[in-house]
Amino acid sequence: MPETLMPETFQFSRYSRTPQLLVTLMILYGVLAGLYFAVDAAGWIVALLALPTIPAAWDYWRDIRSGLSLGPDQVEWYSGQHIDSLALEQIDHARFDTRWDFSVRVTLILQNGSKLRLPPQVLPPRRQLEPELQARGVRTERHHFRLS
Repeated sequence: MPETLMPETFQFSRYSRTPQLLVTLMILYGVLAGLYFAVDAAGWIVALLALPTIPAAWDYWRDIRSGLSLGPDQVEWYSGQHIDSLALEQIDHARFDTRWDFSVRVTLILQNGSKLRLPPQVLPPRRQLEPELQARGVRTERHHFRLS
């Protein structure tokens, strides 16, 4: 009888402090400074336009580590202080939803019918995660451009 080889543990991690985030914040704050100094925009308008950038600046400052670990019998994910795990035998299938902004949301549909959406910051690229789940016997479904 041939032995079935269990896949190695798949590890993915990322930090929130990325060069892309820094460049984006610099461009946004440069545009806001230009509005204030060159166009003589009111300070309260510039401040109001800067408010949506506060969470991104806070993430850059804190540099939170997020990630996902997929072992032979369970999936674990973490983001900052939050850590969670789930046994693979509890998962009926994984649903990959491509949204209109081309981001991919991953929802784990459990054997009891409940749904568990993985946080976007812990997800590796879909092309890495999907084959790893399939190698561990988790069925995957892909759905494109749905609103729900």
